[in-house]
Amino acid sequence: MAVAKRSHKHFQLDAKKIKRAQKVLHAKTETEAIERALDLAIAEHERNHFVVEATERFVKSGIAIKDMYGTVDG
Repeated sequence: MAVAKRSHKHFQLDAKKIKRAQKVLHAKTETEAIERALDLAIAEHERNHFVVEATERFVKSGIAIKDMYGTVDG
């Protein structure tokens, strides 16, 4: 992974949330916790984007889906 350009920012954040994130993310520092949380948010967004694209391709494929168990109305 390339070293990212860092910038010094000042935010007013919930200290309890930062400490909780630090604990669950096993981060040594608050900065590390925030960076990991941002990485997770970005990764989640990318996953969601790929899922939407895959779903659109699936729907456009015209494949027929059969309800073998008769549980879906339609």
